[in-house]
Amino acid sequence: MSKITGQQNDTIDLSVQGMTCASCVRRVERALEKVPGVASASVNLATGRARVTYEPGNEPAAQAIAAIAKAGYEARLVGGTERRRRDEEDLEDARTLRRDFMLALALSLPVLILEMGSHMVPALHHLIMSSLGERTSWLAQFVVTTIILALPGRRFFVRGVPALLRGGPDMNSLVAIGTGAAWIYSTIATLAPDLMPGGTRNVYFEAAALVVTLILLGRMLEARARGRTGDAIRRLVGLQPDTAHALRNGIPVDVPVAELAVGDLVVIRPGERIPVDGVVTEGSSYVDEAMITGEPVPVAKAVGAGVVGGTINSNGSLVFRVTGVGEDTVLQQIIRMVEDAQGAKLPIQALVDRVTGWFVPVILVIAAVTFLAWLLLGPSPSLPLALVNAVAVLIVACPCAMGLATPTSIMVGTGRAAELGVLFRRGDALQTLGSADIVAFDKTGTLTYGRPELTDFIVTGGAGEADTLRRAAALEARSEHPIARAVVDAAAARGLDIPEVSAFEALPGHGVRGMVEGVRIEVGAARMMALSGLGVDHFAQHATRLASEGKAALYVAVDGDVAAVFSVADAVREGAPAGLRALHELGLELAMITGDDARVANAVARPLGIRQVAAEVLPAGKVQAVKDLAAQGRSVVFVGDGINDAPALAEATVGIAVGSGTDVAMESADVVLMSPDPGKVAEAVEISRATLRNVRQNLFWAFAYNVALVPVAAGALYPVNGMLMSPIFAAGAMALSSVFVVGNALRLRAFRPGTRLPA
Repeated sequence: MSKITGQQNDTIDLSVQGMTCASCVRRVERALEKVPGVASASVNLATGRARVTYEPGNEPAAQAIAAIAKAGYEARLVGGTERRRRDEEDLEDARTLRRDFMLALALSLPVLILEMGSHMVPALHHLIMSSLGERTSWLAQFVVTTIILALPGRRFFVRGVPALLRGGPDMNSLVAIGTGAAWIYSTIATLAPDLMPGGTRNVYFEAAALVVTLILLGRMLEARARGRTGDAIRRLVGLQPDTAHALRNGIPVDVPVAELAVGDLVVIRPGERIPVDGVVTEGSSYVDEAMITGEPVPVAKAVGAGVVGGTINSNGSLVFRVTGVGEDTVLQQIIRMVEDAQGAKLPIQALVDRVTGWFVPVILVIAAVTFLAWLLLGPSPSLPLALVNAVAVLIVACPCAMGLATPTSIMVGTGRAAELGVLFRRGDALQTLGSADIVAFDKTGTLTYGRPELTDFIVTGGAGEADTLRRAAALEARSEHPIARAVVDAAAARGLDIPEVSAFEALPGHGVRGMVEGVRIEVGAARMMALSGLGVDHFAQHATRLASEGKAALYVAVDGDVAAVFSVADAVREGAPAGLRALHELGLELAMITGDDARVANAVARPLGIRQVAAEVLPAGKVQAVKDLAAQGRSVVFVGDGINDAPALAEATVGIAVGSGTDVAMESADVVLMSPDPGKVAEAVEISRATLRNVRQNLFWAFAYNVALVPVAAGALYPVNGMLMSPIFAAGAMALSSVFVVGNALRLRAFRPGTRLPA
């Protein structure tokens, strides 16, 4: 999401069919950027999606689709059923690739036996020559190879030749030129040998046949692997059941989830998955929300509690009123966020785009230079050597690996992050978060629970702790003050009964007093006790300790004697200490930016290892505090609750909003944590770094592969050791390069917080 304020551009998403390599991506982007009103376009090879950003007042969908069609690809506007349709098409493409590969393999084996087997096994050579003869063998190879190129290999020519004629060659063009050249040369040698110079009558049908077979194998394996990169989205989509038990006239009736409407009542039985979002109206249970928040502990649900579609009811029965259906559910918000992040481009991709835009034309030039160099300078007969080496250059080049290097890692990384309850709303946050220097936290509601709790209750003399607490709670039950609520909740948590109160009196700024079970009870600060003429010196040691911890001391007097001192504070979240230690171990500095009292803020920060504290600041002051940290030349991550911290979240290099699992639409944040556990921040940093490490590995492999093997295919090693690369080996290497990149990205599915994937 753009952090620039003011009028924002609109976006549309298009599904694009027919892209096979990074050159296709750049070609589609250039076509879209020429459409009037389009501000920018970003195309993702792994997802097959194009995101078009356009200026307000324009409706470029039809023009964009037409521009893509003119570039040689098919496109359609992404709608509500597009995800399922795309999955079905991907499945059908995978089936088609498998069918074509099996056919090509079955047909290429006879060609391989007739040609390569004849060269490698003398006995087989004599058998073929004596039974078929060379010309019949070549004719048989011609027929079979023609069938391979016309049927399973047809895709390369149907897509590659038009792209070449339009002046925008792609990977299909390279394969079409390479296999077509080998076939034409071999066909002339077979059907019109008198046209060939002496000593050049050779056939390379087996090269054309096996190149098609091996590239189809690579694409089949790549399609299978790429299908697994979208498993996280498919798992999220699969969380919603197909039917629900809707109450109709008080009777549960099974209806399709698509027919549910806001306000409907739905029954959930033990062990069932909740179909849509809602609020519990009857019953109590525990709900497993791990698939949404990443937290393994089931959450208690009672009347008034919110439930999220896709989660699992554990043991009790519930009735809830529907509050969100269709695209308005939390699950659909999560899916949209993950898809948006997966379709984004990292800043590191800019270099790749610049290189791949020229890659295929450069390869064509290298292949032409290779052909001419061998033809003019190579040993006799030079024509076959020129052909073989030029074809090897065309086939070994792999823009596919470069095009897939970044998007496949992003897809798997963001999908795995979603499974852990970490949602990247912006794809580039995946890169910037991994390189952050300092993490600044809001305090209330982020590092703490955001609600006062009774943290200390100390009695003296013969006073009983339970009796003193229950009597104090009886008075506080009459008050609306947050501190009073904490005392009442503490008594209830201990199972204490709350007695009746008479003669209740509230003294604003001091405390409360009244009669409880015939005993006069007073509860309040030291000034309340002083007002009643009561001394608190015997609690001085405890009061000093509480003050050092940033807690205010409050007292309970029973019949004119101060019997207890207690404190109420916003307790630190259970996972905060471990989570912040993990950030320290990741080499990050920690800071706190809060509007709370400086003494309280420092008391919370100190035990958590936070050294930099900006306290007593308003929301605008939080923005300035973030700017001050950034002015030191550091990349700043700000973590807040996504509501009152919105300005600071937008100002930070990366804004992380801590969610509750039910409110994920935090527009100012780059990353949303579905769980309020601060430890999720460390997990977000870890998955970011793991994904970036994976991207760099893929890019290194993709570039190093092409830089190393293209010169070898051109014959660079021939003067040194007489080595030449067979087009068949080139095809195998090219196919494996893409499979390697996708396979390496899939390792991110094994990511576990607190561990590193093998380098």
